[in-house]
Amino acid sequence: MAAETGARAPAGPVNPTASDPLAAALFRPHAVALIGASADQGKNNSRAQRLLHRMGYAGRVVPVNPAHAEIMGERAFADVRDAPGPIDHAFVMVPAHAVAGAIAACAAAGVQVATIFSAGFAELGAAGAAMQARVVAIAREGGVRLLGPNCMGLINVADGVPLTVNAAFEAETLRPGWLSLISQSGSMMGALMTRLQARGLGFAKMVSVGNECDIAVGELAQLLIEDPATRVLLLFLEVFRDAGRLAAAARRAQALGKPVIALKLGRSETGRRLATSHTGALLGEDALSAAFFQEHGILRVDTLEGLLELPRLVLGHRPPAGRRVAALTGTGGAAALVLDRLGSLGDEVVGPPAALRTRLAGVGIDLPEAPLIDLPMGGTPLQYRTALEALLQGGECDAVLAVLGSSARLRPAQIDSTILAADRTGAPPLAVFIAPLAEEALQRLDAADIAAFRTPEACADALHAYLAWRAPRLPPSVPPELLDRARAALGRPGPGALDEASSCALFAAIGIEAPPLQVVRDPQAIGPVAAPVAVKLLSPDIAHKTEAGLVRLNVIGRAAAIDAAAALLARAAALRPAVRVGGVLVAPMQFGLMEVIIGLRRDPAIGPVVMLGAGGIAAELRRSVSLRLAPVTQEEAAAMIAEVPELRLLAGFRDQQRGDLPALARAVSALSMLAGLAAPVVMEAEINPLLVRAEGEGVVAVDGLVVLAPPPGAPLE
Repeated sequence: MAAETGARAPAGPVNPTASDPLAAALFRPHAVALIGASADQGKNNSRAQRLLHRMGYAGRVVPVNPAHAEIMGERAFADVRDAPGPIDHAFVMVPAHAVAGAIAACAAAGVQVATIFSAGFAELGAAGAAMQARVVAIAREGGVRLLGPNCMGLINVADGVPLTVNAAFEAETLRPGWLSLISQSGSMMGALMTRLQARGLGFAKMVSVGNECDIAVGELAQLLIEDPATRVLLLFLEVFRDAGRLAAAARRAQALGKPVIALKLGRSETGRRLATSHTGALLGEDALSAAFFQEHGILRVDTLEGLLELPRLVLGHRPPAGRRVAALTGTGGAAALVLDRLGSLGDEVVGPPAALRTRLAGVGIDLPEAPLIDLPMGGTPLQYRTALEALLQGGECDAVLAVLGSSARLRPAQIDSTILAADRTGAPPLAVFIAPLAEEALQRLDAADIAAFRTPEACADALHAYLAWRAPRLPPSVPPELLDRARAALGRPGPGALDEASSCALFAAIGIEAPPLQVVRDPQAIGPVAAPVAVKLLSPDIAHKTEAGLVRLNVIGRAAAIDAAAALLARAAALRPAVRVGGVLVAPMQFGLMEVIIGLRRDPAIGPVVMLGAGGIAAELRRSVSLRLAPVTQEEAAAMIAEVPELRLLAGFRDQQRGDLPALARAVSALSMLAGLAAPVVMEAEINPLLVRAEGEGVVAVDGLVVLAPPPGAPLE
C-alpha cells in the first residue's frame, strides 16, 4: 500500500498542454540517467536498462555506478554530475539512505525529474517520513520534480520509454493503445497491462506514483488528459492525496470527451473513529469516495474485470440522460444475474416498446410485455440481430445488454451475424455477457472493440458505472449575505467546539429555526416554565450529552427544571471535572413528524461534504444517509432527501402525514453554505435531531454542534 505521509513540492500548472516541460521530461526525455544501474543481470537494478534497449528508446542512456566504467555496452559514470548533459530524467535505484545524495547530485547536474524506485521512506513510519521530507527539501531547493519514492516507475509505450523495473514488462511485448493508467499500486501496472493486452487493448502511458511525495495523481491526471494519445484515463487508487487537481483534471477530461475511470480500494471505517460529530461517524471512506467521483464526473467500478472492460463500453460516449438499460438474451437465467444486480443498484430495466414487439412479430417472434427480451431457444441469428438492432436504434434506453448462451461457445463465428452485423451507428453503449466459457467468441468481440464480459458481476459493475455517470457538477455560489450573518453570529471565537447555544444561534442566523433558549449558570435563575422543557448541560467539551446522561426531557414546571439543572451540574462535575461548563440550557420541548440529522464536515482529503440521514440517538445504527460535496442548492438537497429511504414517510408514503420537505431542503442547503466561510473555517456543523414538522410548518434544530478551526495565518473577522 502506498504511504499517506510526506511533503509535496509546489504545484505545477493547472492546465498543462502536451508540450508542458514536465510532461516532456517525464514521458519523452532525450536523456535518462539510471542511478544505481547494475551490470548483474540477475538484479532488479539491471532491468530498467534492458527494457530501454528492448523497447528501442531513442535517447541517451546514462548508467551511473561508481564500480563500473561500462554497463551493457554503454559508458557508465561514478556520479550523474560527471555525465555529459543535459539529462532530463533520472531513475533512482540506490538504497534509501543514499537517495538524498543522489537527488542533490541530480539538482547540481540540472536534471528536471527524478523517479525514485527506492523504498524505505514514509511507507515505513516516522523515521522514513523524516528521510523522505529531507529528500523533498533537497529536490525543492534544487528545482528537481520527484515521482515516488517507493514506486515502480513509468512507461510511455508509444515512444518506447520504459523507466521501470517491473518484471511484467520484460515478459511482454507492449502493445500501443489509447488507454493511460495512474496507479497507487506499482504491481497493478503489470497486472492490468497483461490482462488488457490479452483482450486486444494497449496502453499509451502507465505511471506508478508510490508515496507521492511531490508529483501526485492529480497533477499526473492533468498531464495525461492533455496527452493526444490518451483517450481514456484509468485510476487505481488507495487514498486521496491530490484531490483538488484530480477534480480539475476530471472536469477538463469531460470537456475533451475523455472518460476517467477509477477503481478505489480502502473501504475502511477507520476515519469514523476520528470524528467529533455523528456526521463524521456516518461518513465512511467509501461514501466520501463515491461523492467525490460523482461530483467530478469520474466513473467508478468495484471490480478489476469492470475496470478492464468499461473503457470499451464508454469510449466515445458522454454521460447518459437516464439510467435505463434494455436487455436481450437467449438464456434467461444468465441475463437475470446481471439485471438483478442492476435493479438493486437503482438502474431501470426497460422492456421492448410496442413498435419493437410489432417488428419482431414480423420475423416470427411474439414477445410478452416483460422487461427482458428472452428469445426462444430456437431463435435464428437473424431474429437475434433484428431484436438487438431495434434496441440499439430505438432511442428507448441509455445502454443495451446482450447475453449469449451456449451457441457462442459451440458456434463462435455466429457472433459475426448476431452482434457484429447489428447497426451500432449513434447507438448507446453495448455490453455483451457470454454465460459459458467461450474464449473464441470473446476474442471476436475484443477485436471489434465491443465490451465483452466474462462474469455477470463485472458486466453489472461496468453497466452501472456508465448508467450512474454524470457530468461534473458546478458548485453553487454562496450568498455573501448568508456568510455575513454567520460571521456576525459567531463573533470572534477561538478554534474548537461551540456550545449548543452558540451553535443554535449560528443556525438561526442562516435561516434554520432554533427554539427559544434560557441559558443560566445558577439553577435558581431559571425563569417561568409554562410547558414541558428540555434541560441540558451547556458545555463545548461534551459533544454527545445524551450518551453522557446530561439531558433531561419533558421536565414540567419551574421547580422540576431547577432540580434537573442542579442534578446535571453535579453530574458534570463528578463525571468530567476538567470540562468547561457554561451552565445549563432550558428549552421548550419540540415535536414533529420525524427526526433527521444534517451535517457538514470538512474532510481533509476531499474538502467539505454535506450529509442528510435519519436522525436521533439511532443515527449511527441506521447509517442510511445521502451525501454530496458542499455546498448544494435547494434542488440538490431535495434530491438528497429522495435518496434516504426513511424519509419517504415524509412524502406521504401509504397515507402518512406529509412533512415539510421544502423546509428540510432549505435547511440542508443553508447548512452546506457554511462551507464557504473562510474565517473562521467550519470543520464540522451538525444538527441532530432536526425535527421535521407537518407540511407548511417548517423544521426546527433541537440540538446542534459546531467545530471551528481558523485557517492558518488568517485573522479572525
